[in-house]
Amino acid sequence: MQSVSIHINPKASLQVRNVGDEKTPVIIIDDFAMDTKPLIDYACTSVNYGPDSTSAYPGVRGTLPRNYVREVLNKIYRLLFQVYSVPENLGMRTVNTVYSLISTPVDELVLAQCAPHFDSNGPFYLAVLHYLNPGNFCDTGLFRHKPTGFEKITEPRLHEFIQTSKTFIETHGEPPQKYIDDSTGHYELYDRIKYKSNRLVVYPGCLLHSGLVDPGRDINSDPRTGRLTSNIFVDFKEL
Repeated sequence: MQSVSIHINPKASLQVRNVGDEKTPVIIIDDFAMDTKPLIDYACTSVNYGPDSTSAYPGVRGTLPRNYVREVLNKIYRLLFQVYSVPENLGMRTVNTVYSLISTPVDELVLAQCAPHFDSNGPFYLAVLHYLNPGNFCDTGLFRHKPTGFEKITEPRLHEFIQTSKTFIETHGEPPQKYIDDSTGHYELYDRIKYKSNRLVVYPGCLLHSGLVDPGRDINSDPRTGRLTSNIFVDFKEL
């Protein structure tokens, strides 16, 4: 596998935002890499893209270069333990490491792609999102489930979330076949993580979220001109 030389910016800007009523910490690091061009060039020349069989992601994905993943995680590893209070006896493992491009037309969306989602309800499952291509692309929206007030769908909350969601849909009908980009009767958009090239974001996988997709701007499967991101999903388990 071809490698990608990437250097972490020692002057990168770090902030930790506590979002929503539940004050969930979200890590935001601006100007993370010294140069994203090698990573973008690799995405354009050395990656095979296709649907992600492990999720309902509305687009195509392709494998990230391993050395890039290793360098990112080496840089933020201790920060993850600190911010998310990960027990020291747990070890980190990668679950999925992919480039992502939104490419699904509105008329091909399935129900799960028309609402906010969570990646996992594991207590220490984290999503590491790196915005790559420059451009005016969509933000990542954070949502609150109105029937329950939940912002995170943890394991103890899962049954109530599913049951109340079913009841809401039975009463009010399914959501329209469109990308969710604002508050609805079912979900409240309470915060957003702005898209900014070379911004690295970390958030718990149990946080309800969605790309606030503008179909005319964001649906593009070309890694040179589309909303190219890298997505590293990690979990912490007993060693």
